Amino acid sequence: MSQPRILMCPPDHYGIEYEINPWMNRSLGAVRELAFRQWRALHDTLKGLGVQVETMTPQPGLPDLVFTANAGLMFRNTFLSSRFRHEVRAKESPHFDAWLGEHGFEVKHLPENSYHEGAGDALFCGDTLFAGYRTRSDASAHQWVGKEFGVRVLPLELVNPRFYHLDTCFCPLAPGEALYFPNAFDTYGQRVLSTHVPKLIPVVEEEAHRFGCNAVVVGKTVVHNSRCPRLAEELARAGYRSIEVELDEFLKAGGSAKCLTLRLDGEEAASWKEK
Repeated sequence: MSQPRILMCPPDHYGIEYEINPWMNRSLGAVRELAFRQWRALHDTLKGLGVQVETMTPQPGLPDLVFTANAGLMFRNTFLSSRFRHEVRAKESPHFDAWLGEHGFEVKHLPENSYHEGAGDALFCGDTLFAGYRTRSDASAHQWVGKEFGVRVLPLELVNPRFYHLDTCFCPLAPGEALYFPNAFDTYGQRVLSTHVPKLIPVVEEEAHRFGCNAVVVGKTVVHNSRCPRLAEELARAGYRSIEVELDEFLKAGGSAKCLTLRLDGEEAASWKEK
């Protein structure tokens, strides 16, 4: 197996400078020194698991550049650049596009007048791309991606504003296995998931609100935010090792472990990863 590759961006300029989701509150702000320690703990944990962690240069005025998962969608050697719904985040795209292009990836763009926020809303589980829509990404944009890459797309409507990206409430572990928070989806979405993912592990509400689903999977190890004991127990029962890293400073912006990482070589649950 090839060494896992993940892109991260240090939080030198991270902060709560605007409010574009229910987690963000400018009056609370973020403690930058603590954020950097928490980011470094995640970075070092991943390196300790054998991950090749690559970093891009943080940019002043782009506090959310740290959330590299939203940069775009990886598919084999292609990087499909996000089209952000909010202009404050759209300014990130040229920096992501430049980094990915300089590192050997083919950079593609979605049609104009569509919104698609990358690995925040599009996650492979096996050969199927599960796609969150409503808050940040368009269902039509997901269908365009499916045609472009020749993959099956299953759109899932996100009905809880606190879970505004799919990766906040759904985490593929391996083909046919995933974590999820049921109440982030409507009845139809829950049925789609249960039909197409044979082994679904529900996350309880309290731990879903700590973004337990927003986890990084490296082989049989799952790295997630702290104080999620039920999740750790469920993962152990399913044959996974759980590592907790406190990331509460990033929770203030509506992000956690997964948001802080872009898997460059394909997620563990992507069936094309080793092809």
